[in-house]
Amino acid sequence: MLVEKGSLELLEIQKPIPEKGQVLVKLKASALNKRDDWISQGKYPDIKPNTVLGADGAGVIEAVGQDVAPSIIGNEVIINPNINWGDDPKVQSSSYHILGMPMNGTFAEYVVIDSDRIHAKPKHLSWAESAALPLAGLTAFRALFRQGQLKQKENVLISGVGGGVAQFTFQFAYAAGANVYVTSGNQEKLDKCISMGAKGGYSYKEEGWFKKAHQETGGFDVVIDSAGGNQLNDFIKIMKPAGRIVFYGATNGTPQKLDMFRMFWNQITLQGSTMGNDQEFKEMVAFVVQNSIKPIIDSVRPLDEIVSAFNKMHNEAVFGKLVISIS
Repeated sequence: MLVEKGSLELLEIQKPIPEKGQVLVKLKASALNKRDDWISQGKYPDIKPNTVLGADGAGVIEAVGQDVAPSIIGNEVIINPNINWGDDPKVQSSSYHILGMPMNGTFAEYVVIDSDRIHAKPKHLSWAESAALPLAGLTAFRALFRQGQLKQKENVLISGVGGGVAQFTFQFAYAAGANVYVTSGNQEKLDKCISMGAKGGYSYKEEGWFKKAHQETGGFDVVIDSAGGNQLNDFIKIMKPAGRIVFYGATNGTPQKLDMFRMFWNQITLQGSTMGNDQEFKEMVAFVVQNSIKPIIDSVRPLDEIVSAFNKMHNEAVFGKLVISIS
Protein backbone atom coordinates (compact mmCIF):
# COMPACT_ATOMS: atom_id res chain seq x y z
CA MET A 1 0.00 0.00 0.00
CA LEU A 2 1.39 3.41 -0.93
CA VAL A 3 0.59 5.89 1.84
CA GLU A 4 2.50 8.93 0.55
CA LYS A 5 5.38 9.80 -1.75
CA GLY A 6 8.44 7.80 -0.82
CA SER A 7 6.61 5.67 1.77
CA LEU A 8 5.36 2.09 1.51
CA GLU A 9 3.30 0.33 4.14
CA LEU A 10 1.45 -2.98 4.43
CA LEU A 11 -2.08 -2.37 5.71
CA GLU A 12 -5.29 -4.31 6.25
CA ILE A 13 -7.97 -2.93 3.91
CA GLN A 14 -11.54 -3.92 3.19
CA LYS A 15 -12.06 -6.73 0.69
CA PRO A 16 -13.29 -5.13 -2.55
CA ILE A 17 -16.68 -5.95 -4.06
CA PRO A 18 -17.11 -6.26 -7.84
CA GLU A 19 -19.55 -3.82 -9.38
CA LYS A 20 -21.36 -4.04 -12.72
CA GLY A 21 -19.10 -5.52 -15.39
CA GLN A 22 -16.33 -6.37 -12.92
CA VAL A 23 -14.77 -9.48 -11.40
CA LEU A 24 -13.08 -10.15 -8.08
CA VAL A 25 -9.77 -11.98 -8.51
CA LYS A 26 -8.17 -13.80 -5.59
CA LEU A 27 -4.54 -13.26 -6.45
CA LYS A 28 -2.02 -16.09 -6.38
CA ALA A 29 0.99 -14.01 -7.38
CA SER A 30 2.00 -10.54 -8.49
CA ALA A 31 5.24 -9.05 -9.84
CA LEU A 32 7.20 -5.82 -9.49
CA ASN A 33 8.04 -3.44 -12.31
CA LYS A 34 10.33 -0.40 -12.36
CA ARG A 35 7.14 1.66 -12.50
CA ASP A 36 6.30 0.54 -8.96
CA ASP A 37 9.75 1.55 -7.75
CA TRP A 38 9.46 4.98 -9.38
CA ILE A 39 6.05 5.54 -7.79
CA SER A 40 7.37 4.54 -4.37
CA GLN A 41 10.10 7.18 -4.75
CA GLY A 42 7.64 9.87 -5.83
CA LYS A 43 9.11 9.97 -9.35
CA TYR A 44 5.91 9.28 -11.28
CA PRO A 45 3.22 11.70 -12.46
CA ASP A 46 -0.16 12.08 -10.74
CA ILE A 47 0.61 9.94 -7.72
CA LYS A 48 -2.51 9.26 -5.64
CA PRO A 49 -1.77 8.53 -1.95
CA ASN A 50 -3.29 5.47 -0.25
CA THR A 51 -3.29 3.42 -3.42
CA VAL A 52 -2.41 -0.28 -3.69
CA LEU A 53 0.45 -0.61 -6.17
CA GLY A 54 1.02 -3.44 -8.64
CA ALA A 55 0.20 -3.83 -12.34
CA ASP A 56 1.02 -7.53 -12.81
CA GLY A 57 -1.06 -10.31 -11.35
CA ALA A 58 -2.52 -13.78 -11.77
CA GLY A 59 -5.17 -15.56 -9.78
CA VAL A 60 -8.60 -17.18 -9.60
CA ILE A 61 -11.95 -15.47 -10.19
CA GLU A 62 -13.83 -15.62 -6.87
CA ALA A 63 -16.89 -13.45 -7.57
CA VAL A 64 -18.51 -11.45 -10.37
CA GLY A 65 -20.60 -8.32 -10.58
CA GLN A 66 -23.81 -7.67 -12.47
CA ASP A 67 -23.78 -8.55 -16.21
CA VAL A 68 -20.85 -10.95 -15.84
CA ALA A 69 -21.52 -14.67 -16.33
CA PRO A 70 -21.21 -16.58 -13.02
CA SER A 71 -19.86 -19.54 -14.98
CA ILE A 72 -16.38 -17.95 -15.06
CA ILE A 73 -16.07 -18.16 -11.25
CA GLY A 74 -13.13 -20.46 -10.53
CA ASN A 75 -11.30 -19.67 -13.78
CA GLU A 76 -7.53 -19.23 -13.56
CA VAL A 77 -6.59 -15.90 -15.14
CA ILE A 78 -3.91 -13.32 -15.79
CA ILE A 79 -4.70 -9.60 -15.86
CA ASN A 80 -4.19 -7.16 -18.71
CA PRO A 81 -3.04 -4.00 -16.85
CA ASN A 82 -4.12 -1.62 -19.65
CA ILE A 83 -6.92 0.74 -18.63
CA ASN A 84 -8.68 2.83 -21.33
CA TRP A 85 -6.22 2.37 -24.20
CA GLY A 86 -8.87 3.65 -26.60
CA ASP A 87 -9.92 2.89 -30.17
CA ASP A 88 -6.70 3.75 -32.00
CA PRO A 89 -4.27 0.79 -31.99
CA LYS A 90 -1.38 3.11 -32.90
CA VAL A 91 -1.50 5.29 -29.78
CA GLN A 92 -3.14 5.35 -26.34
CA SER A 93 -6.01 7.69 -25.46
CA SER A 94 -5.74 10.76 -23.21
CA SER A 95 -7.51 8.83 -20.41
CA TYR A 96 -5.14 5.86 -20.57
CA HIS A 97 -3.52 4.59 -17.39
CA ILE A 98 -2.09 1.41 -15.92
CA LEU A 99 -3.43 -0.77 -13.12
CA GLY A 100 -1.88 0.07 -9.77
CA MET A 101 -2.02 3.89 -9.97
CA PRO A 102 -4.38 5.69 -9.69
CA MET A 103 -6.65 2.64 -9.17
CA ASN A 104 -5.78 -0.14 -6.72
CA GLY A 105 -3.51 -2.83 -8.11
CA THR A 106 -2.21 -6.32 -7.47
CA PHE A 107 -0.05 -6.08 -4.34
CA ALA A 108 -2.94 -7.43 -2.30
CA GLU A 109 -4.86 -10.63 -1.70
CA TYR A 110 -7.72 -9.44 -3.93
CA VAL A 111 -8.20 -7.05 -6.81
CA VAL A 112 -11.35 -5.88 -8.61
CA ILE A 113 -10.99 -5.37 -12.35
CA ASP A 114 -13.27 -4.99 -15.37
CA SER A 115 -14.13 -8.39 -16.81
CA ASP A 116 -12.59 -7.56 -20.19
CA ARG A 117 -9.17 -7.24 -18.49
CA ILE A 118 -8.90 -10.96 -17.72
CA HIS A 119 -7.38 -13.67 -19.92
CA ALA A 120 -6.92 -17.38 -19.42
CA LYS A 121 -3.72 -18.22 -17.56
CA PRO A 122 -1.27 -20.01 -19.88
CA LYS A 123 -1.29 -23.64 -18.81
CA HIS A 124 2.46 -24.13 -19.20
CA LEU A 125 3.22 -21.32 -16.74
CA SER A 126 3.31 -21.44 -12.96
CA TRP A 127 1.52 -18.78 -10.95
CA ALA A 128 4.78 -16.89 -10.47
CA GLU A 129 5.61 -17.04 -14.18
CA SER A 130 2.10 -15.97 -15.14
CA ALA A 131 2.25 -12.96 -12.84
CA ALA A 132 5.61 -11.94 -14.30
CA LEU A 133 4.31 -11.74 -17.85
CA PRO A 134 1.77 -8.93 -18.48
CA LEU A 135 3.35 -5.46 -18.34
CA ALA A 136 6.91 -6.25 -19.39
CA GLY A 137 5.82 -8.90 -21.88
CA LEU A 138 3.40 -6.56 -23.62
CA THR A 139 5.92 -3.70 -23.71
CA ALA A 140 8.50 -6.00 -25.31
CA PHE A 141 6.02 -7.46 -27.80
CA ARG A 142 4.89 -4.07 -29.12
CA ALA A 143 8.42 -2.65 -29.30
CA LEU A 144 9.76 -5.67 -31.15
CA PHE A 145 6.98 -6.58 -33.56
CA ARG A 146 4.76 -3.52 -34.14
CA GLN A 147 7.36 -0.78 -33.88
CA GLY A 148 10.49 -2.74 -34.75
CA GLN A 149 8.81 -4.86 -37.45
CA LEU A 150 11.28 -7.66 -36.66
CA LYS A 151 11.54 -10.45 -39.23
CA GLN A 152 13.10 -13.89 -39.11
CA LYS A 153 16.90 -13.97 -39.54
CA GLU A 154 17.28 -10.22 -39.03
CA ASN A 155 19.96 -8.93 -36.66
CA VAL A 156 18.49 -7.40 -33.51
CA LEU A 157 20.40 -5.73 -30.66
CA ILE A 158 18.74 -5.50 -27.25
CA SER A 159 20.36 -3.01 -24.90
CA GLY A 160 20.47 -3.27 -21.11
CA VAL A 161 19.43 -6.91 -21.01
CA GLY A 162 19.30 -6.93 -17.22
CA GLY A 163 15.85 -5.31 -17.31
CA GLY A 164 12.58 -7.24 -17.40
CA VAL A 165 11.32 -5.79 -20.70
CA ALA A 166 14.71 -6.36 -22.33
CA GLN A 167 14.71 -9.99 -21.24
CA PHE A 168 11.26 -10.60 -22.73
CA THR A 169 12.43 -8.86 -25.90
CA PHE A 170 15.39 -11.25 -26.02
CA GLN A 171 13.16 -14.30 -25.52
CA PHE A 172 10.59 -13.14 -28.11
CA ALA A 173 13.22 -12.27 -30.73
CA TYR A 174 14.95 -15.62 -30.25
CA ALA A 175 11.62 -17.46 -30.58
CA ALA A 176 10.90 -15.49 -33.78
CA GLY A 177 14.10 -16.79 -35.38
CA ALA A 178 16.11 -13.56 -35.32
CA ASN A 179 19.85 -13.28 -34.75
CA VAL A 180 19.85 -11.82 -31.25
CA TYR A 181 22.63 -9.79 -29.66
CA VAL A 182 22.57 -8.08 -26.26
CA THR A 183 24.37 -5.41 -24.25
CA SER A 184 24.88 -5.11 -20.52
CA GLY A 185 27.35 -3.66 -18.05
CA ASN A 186 27.43 -7.04 -16.28
CA GLN A 187 29.39 -9.92 -17.83
CA GLU A 188 27.37 -12.56 -15.97
CA LYS A 189 24.20 -11.30 -17.62
CA LEU A 190 25.85 -11.37 -21.03
CA ASP A 191 27.05 -14.92 -20.45
CA LYS A 192 23.58 -15.98 -19.27
CA CYS A 193 21.93 -14.65 -22.43
CA ILE A 194 24.52 -16.32 -24.64
CA SER A 195 23.83 -19.62 -22.85
CA MET A 196 20.13 -19.07 -23.65
CA GLY A 197 20.72 -18.54 -27.37
CA ALA A 198 22.07 -15.03 -27.96
CA LYS A 199 24.56 -14.87 -30.82
CA GLY A 200 26.76 -12.48 -28.87
CA GLY A 201 26.96 -9.89 -26.11
CA TYR A 202 28.77 -6.58 -25.62
CA SER A 203 29.64 -4.60 -22.53
CA TYR A 204 28.58 -0.99 -22.96
CA LYS A 205 31.26 -0.13 -20.40
CA GLU A 206 33.91 -1.10 -22.95
CA GLU A 207 35.07 1.88 -24.98
CA GLY A 208 34.18 1.53 -28.65
CA TRP A 209 32.07 -1.59 -28.06
CA PHE A 210 29.79 -0.62 -30.94
CA LYS A 211 32.68 -0.77 -33.43
CA LYS A 212 33.37 -4.35 -32.41
CA ALA A 213 29.67 -5.18 -32.65
CA HIS A 214 29.41 -3.74 -36.15
CA GLN A 215 32.53 -5.57 -37.30
CA GLU A 216 31.33 -8.93 -35.98
CA THR A 217 27.69 -8.70 -37.12
CA GLY A 218 27.69 -6.51 -40.22
CA GLY A 219 25.21 -4.19 -38.53
CA PHE A 220 21.70 -4.38 -37.09
CA ASP A 221 18.24 -4.26 -38.62
CA VAL A 222 16.61 -3.48 -35.28
CA VAL A 223 17.77 -2.05 -31.95
CA ILE A 224 15.48 -2.12 -28.90
CA ASP A 225 16.55 0.32 -26.18
CA SER A 226 15.27 1.63 -22.84
CA ALA A 227 17.91 4.18 -21.90
CA GLY A 228 18.24 6.81 -24.64
CA GLY A 229 20.94 9.39 -23.98
CA ASN A 230 24.08 9.81 -26.04
CA GLN A 231 24.34 6.09 -26.83
CA LEU A 232 21.65 6.61 -29.48
CA ASN A 233 24.41 7.92 -31.72
CA ASP A 234 26.34 4.68 -31.21
CA PHE A 235 23.28 2.75 -32.36
CA ILE A 236 22.89 4.97 -35.42
CA LYS A 237 26.47 4.12 -36.46
CA ILE A 238 25.83 0.37 -36.44
CA MET A 239 22.44 0.26 -38.17
CA LYS A 240 21.96 -1.36 -41.54
CA PRO A 241 20.26 0.81 -44.19
CA ALA A 242 16.56 1.29 -43.29
CA GLY A 243 17.26 0.07 -39.74
CA ARG A 244 14.78 0.69 -36.92
CA ILE A 245 15.75 1.97 -33.47
CA VAL A 246 12.89 1.56 -30.97
CA PHE A 247 13.03 3.01 -27.46
CA TYR A 248 10.52 2.43 -24.65
CA GLY A 249 12.28 4.51 -21.99
CA ALA A 250 14.82 7.28 -21.49
CA THR A 251 16.63 6.60 -18.21
CA ASN A 252 19.76 8.28 -19.62
CA GLY A 253 17.78 11.30 -20.75
CA THR A 254 17.98 13.20 -24.02
CA PRO A 255 21.10 12.94 -26.21
CA GLN A 256 23.21 16.09 -26.35
CA LYS A 257 23.11 15.81 -30.12
CA LEU A 258 21.69 13.40 -32.68
CA ASP A 259 23.47 12.26 -35.84
CA MET A 260 20.73 13.46 -38.18
CA PHE A 261 22.94 13.29 -41.25
CA ARG A 262 23.65 9.56 -40.88
CA MET A 263 19.99 8.94 -40.05
CA PHE A 264 18.49 10.51 -43.16
CA TRP A 265 21.18 9.18 -45.51
CA ASN A 266 20.68 5.61 -44.29
CA GLN A 267 16.87 5.93 -43.98
CA ILE A 268 17.00 5.07 -40.26
CA THR A 269 13.84 5.20 -38.14
CA LEU A 270 13.85 6.33 -34.49
CA GLN A 271 10.56 5.17 -32.96
CA GLY A 272 9.11 5.59 -29.46
CA SER A 273 6.98 2.84 -27.91
CA THR A 274 4.85 2.22 -24.81
CA MET A 275 3.24 -0.81 -23.24
CA GLY A 276 0.76 -1.83 -25.96
CA ASN A 277 -2.91 -2.13 -26.89
CA ASP A 278 -5.43 -4.83 -25.97
CA GLN A 279 -5.13 -6.72 -29.27
CA GLU A 280 -1.37 -6.86 -28.84
CA PHE A 281 -1.87 -8.27 -25.34
CA LYS A 282 -3.90 -11.16 -26.82
CA GLU A 283 -1.29 -11.71 -29.51
CA MET A 284 1.51 -11.61 -26.94
CA VAL A 285 -0.11 -14.25 -24.75
CA ALA A 286 -0.77 -16.45 -27.80
CA PHE A 287 2.88 -16.06 -28.88
CA VAL A 288 4.06 -17.06 -25.40
CA VAL A 289 1.82 -20.15 -25.45
CA GLN A 290 2.75 -21.14 -29.01
CA ASN A 291 6.46 -20.93 -28.28
CA SER A 292 6.31 -22.28 -24.70
CA ILE A 293 8.13 -19.18 -23.42
CA LYS A 294 8.69 -18.95 -19.67
CA PRO A 295 9.50 -15.62 -18.01
CA ILE A 296 12.87 -15.34 -16.29
CA ILE A 297 12.36 -15.15 -12.52
CA ASP A 298 14.94 -13.60 -10.20
CA SER A 299 13.22 -14.57 -6.95
CA VAL A 300 9.86 -15.24 -5.32
CA ARG A 301 8.91 -14.07 -1.82
CA PRO A 302 5.71 -13.81 0.28
CA LEU A 303 3.56 -10.70 0.39
CA ASP A 304 4.74 -9.75 3.88
CA GLU A 305 8.28 -9.43 2.46
CA ILE A 306 7.33 -7.17 -0.43
CA VAL A 307 9.28 -4.20 0.94
CA SER A 308 12.47 -6.28 0.65
CA ALA A 309 11.63 -6.87 -3.02
CA PHE A 310 11.37 -3.11 -3.54
CA ASN A 311 14.71 -2.66 -1.80
CA LYS A 312 16.34 -5.28 -4.04
CA MET A 313 14.95 -3.68 -7.20
CA HIS A 314 16.19 -0.29 -6.09
CA ASN A 315 19.61 -1.24 -4.71
CA GLU A 316 20.82 -4.51 -6.24
CA ALA A 317 21.51 -6.10 -9.59
CA VAL A 318 18.47 -8.14 -10.66
CA PHE A 319 18.24 -10.69 -13.48
CA GLY A 320 14.63 -11.64 -14.03
CA LYS A 321 11.36 -10.62 -12.45
CA LEU A 322 10.80 -10.12 -8.73
CA VAL A 323 7.61 -12.02 -7.89
CA ILE A 324 5.35 -11.93 -4.85
CA SER A 325 3.57 -15.15 -3.85
CA ILE A 326 0.23 -14.23 -2.31
CA SER A 327 -1.68 -17.44 -1.67
